[in-house]
Amino acid sequence: MKAFGNTKAKKKWRKRKYNRGVMRRISVLIQKLMLFFSVIMILVPIFMLLTGSLLGKHEAESLLSPVLSKKATGFAQWQLFPLYPTMAGYVELLLDTPEFFIMFFNSVKEVFPIVGFQFLIATTSAWAFARFQFHGKRILFGLYLLLMILPFQVTMVPNYLVLDKLKLMNTQWSLILPAIFSTFPVFLMTRFFKAIPQTLIDAGRIDGAGEWRIFFFIGIPLGMPGISSALLLSFFEYWNMIEQPLVFLKDVSKYPVSLYLPNITTEQIGLSLSASVLIMAPSIFAFFWGQEYLEQGVGDSAMKG
Repeated sequence: MKAFGNTKAKKKWRKRKYNRGVMRRISVLIQKLMLFFSVIMILVPIFMLLTGSLLGKHEAESLLSPVLSKKATGFAQWQLFPLYPTMAGYVELLLDTPEFFIMFFNSVKEVFPIVGFQFLIATTSAWAFARFQFHGKRILFGLYLLLMILPFQVTMVPNYLVLDKLKLMNTQWSLILPAIFSTFPVFLMTRFFKAIPQTLIDAGRIDGAGEWRIFFFIGIPLGMPGISSALLLSFFEYWNMIEQPLVFLKDVSKYPVSLYLPNITTEQIGLSLSASVLIMAPSIFAFFWGQEYLEQGVGDSAMKG
């Protein structure tokens, strides 16, 4: 009887273990399916944009006239691939549209200085918040957090008044100067600098390294995932900024490329889609260039939170 009871208990235990294994596999399968559909939902608009940029003028009008024309009726259509693919949109944009190049290089002249100055200012500020003790540190960092959660619409008027007083309105510095003191990179980098073991810093001091040497040879290399992810996110934000140039710039010749698309009429849908691809290209290149750092930075930040 005892052996029979043991056999029965083993069968129940095996059945329970098998059921847990089945449920675990079902859970993993559901997670994979959810991730797969999420990726599809993200990639479909990009694929439609790429294929749409190859549409001819008449084909684009025939497919999209219900949403582009007020007089047309029915529903818009979309084909997986164009019936008659053409590069006419890219040719017109690159050869016959000089204002696109002007606005594109305006963005380059605005965004790269922003990212460069943010590296200088945010890294040193974050290191001070993370590794130094001084009076008013918690209050000052709390103000940084408060500024970080305030939307642009709240700070727009004070920024406008300050820039007007400094005679910087309608200049590219009106976009660069407020952006280089952005609080989000400081917040993100501070979390990474705090995670550096104190023993490494103490070892550097014992070896005779000064504070600047410790910062350059210990802080920056170990905090590079946070630094890179913060600067990449800043690049994405300011490459696509719209409200700031509309408020602070009056001269259209100084507009960034992010304001080029609103100037395109519905009759130029092919040109609009081609411009969208070229405007998106630097962001995609930056993402793949820093993908490893971005994933590591966001992942580590979530774990530390």
